[in-house]
Amino acid sequence: MRKAGILMGIPSLPSDYGIGCFSKEAYEFVDFLKKSNQKYWQILPICPTSFGDSPYQSFSSFAGNPYFIDLNTLIDEGVLSEEDCKSADFGTDNTQIDYGKLYKERYKLLYKAYLNTDLDTKEYWDFIEKNKSWLDDYAEFMALKEKNDGKAWNEWQIRTVNNEKETEFWKYIQYKFFEQWYRLKNYANENGIEIIGDIPIYVSYDSVEVWKHPELFQLDGEGRPINVAGCPPDGFSETGQLWGNPLYRWEMHEKDGFLWWISRISYALSLYDVLRIDHFRGFCEYYSIPYGDDTARNGKWLKAPGRELFRAIENKLGKQKIIAEDLGFITDSVRQLLSECGFMGMKVFEFAFDSRDDNGTLVYMPHNYPKKCVAYTATHDNEPVSSWFMQIQERERKQVRDYLCDYNTPDRDIAIPFISRIMQSSAEICIIPIQDYMKKGSESRINTPETVGINWRWRVDKGELTDALSDLIASMTKRYGR
Repeated sequence: MRKAGILMGIPSLPSDYGIGCFSKEAYEFVDFLKKSNQKYWQILPICPTSFGDSPYQSFSSFAGNPYFIDLNTLIDEGVLSEEDCKSADFGTDNTQIDYGKLYKERYKLLYKAYLNTDLDTKEYWDFIEKNKSWLDDYAEFMALKEKNDGKAWNEWQIRTVNNEKETEFWKYIQYKFFEQWYRLKNYANENGIEIIGDIPIYVSYDSVEVWKHPELFQLDGEGRPINVAGCPPDGFSETGQLWGNPLYRWEMHEKDGFLWWISRISYALSLYDVLRIDHFRGFCEYYSIPYGDDTARNGKWLKAPGRELFRAIENKLGKQKIIAEDLGFITDSVRQLLSECGFMGMKVFEFAFDSRDDNGTLVYMPHNYPKKCVAYTATHDNEPVSSWFMQIQERERKQVRDYLCDYNTPDRDIAIPFISRIMQSSAEICIIPIQDYMKKGSESRINTPETVGINWRWRVDKGELTDALSDLIASMTKRYGR
């Protein structure tokens, strides 16, 4: 049975205190999805953010983002007061997250809640024991980062914690995060909604993984990256994309049978119902850029052990529901790996009309979608359809109109027939960014690659998730048999 869902990151939800978190608004959004006949909620990574507030640059691959912890729940538990939360300045713009104010205010409130919480409970100690494999290292890393004024681990002067109390706060944060996360996930599942989670291929240099396991990454004797990740120049960027993440030392991963990767995938699968793996291309061949370069021009493609890695994962974990982000320049070897793994690939309708794409646009035309794929109008890295349509060339707009056989819908409303067309495709799953149903423009774009400081900020204003919007989504989903 073909199904549909909505792409909206948890920070995009409305909230009283900075971010939508796991508050009543999140539960109301699940109700909204159910009323709208949706079966999936796709979210962005829920790990802590670091450089540029990006969830793809995290301090940890396993920890949860402290910003998501619902403060109203902590008020109900009696460890914070309404006065505590109302006195914090999270900003006044209901449509934009102010990460600077969040950083300044949220941790103070969480620390106060920690001091007021009795942690001598079975639930807390069960959590500590269950997550010991990553939690101890994460708590130590964050405690040391705090003692070193937030500097990256390679700049630390203080390299030891004095006692368990220094790490306990960071363990408490994770305890509350996952307590609230699983409560929300269970509510979604009980209401027929599966959550599609996202796992970045790479980790941040300033992360507990690189600090604790430098042997798994391409670092020199002093702990500095040798080569870093990115994408080569193409029709979208003359200089390519320089992400800067340290690359894996794959031969070390192969030595122990990919245990780190098996642990990471297994853990992610325990958090979500379906897992989207970012930048699948990099598991077949990865783009290696010399550390210190200003652009990605001097990079080169090198072989990665994708086949061996995913075979080891399947042997240990069995067949799983996985979506592979197979966008960008895709070679026959990547297609072969995707087929061998049996994962669903991705199709993005906007890409069908981009004249800069020398890799061919026909595969992104909905009439060519195979059954085993996930169809999107756009992703978090793209312009919402309404503003995208205004920005593309006139001949590309004509191609869109011709393909849709629609010459009458106003430009600002073109997202609706755009959605309708991929709903009609054979794709097993159809995921629509909430912005496209709402006919939003550039102000709601989540991320513009190769930019810093302007991303990951948009959120739905209170009252925008209306009955009329739900009825529109429900009727379109039913019309096309999803």
